[in-house]
Amino acid sequence: MIYGNINSEFFEQQAAILPKPLCEALHYLKDADLVGHELGHFPIEIGGVPMILQVMEQETSPRETHYPEIHRKYIDLQMIVSGGPEYATFFTDRGEETVREDLLGSPRDILFYENRAETAAFESCVVMEPGAYALYFPWDVHVPGQCDANGPKGFRKIVLKVPMAACL
Repeated sequence: MIYGNINSEFFEQQAAILPKPLCEALHYLKDADLVGHELGHFPIEIGGVPMILQVMEQETSPRETHYPEIHRKYIDLQMIVSGGPEYATFFTDRGEETVREDLLGSPRDILFYENRAETAAFESCVVMEPGAYALYFPWDVHVPGQCDANGPKGFRKIVLKVPMAACL
């Protein structure tokens, strides 16, 4: 998992060390007007690589209302463009989780795990505010959409699905 902010003074250095498709995807998020973009899923091409752009508006909710998720074909590049904060926890897939719903073979490329109390011991957390981004690789189990102790907050989020194969 990689975490950063498009407004950071180190953004160019952070982007430059990544594989070209991820670097270009980050620059797309920085340069595009996504606050006003229509909601939905859109096939796009960035630097000759087909990707999926998802624009969504959601409300945060308590951790127990979310299931850990993982993707295998795509790297998830998630960024908050307004609202929040959104808290997201993550941990490394160690092969110990129980599958709740397996949609890896579908266009969604997503697998949900059951929540387990044991997971809390090795989950880490990032705070997603406008400009913050997180890159979740196929081995990064993540649980986005969580609220803090102050309760639910609305937010607009962009997810760019970058094919893992394009980064190898």
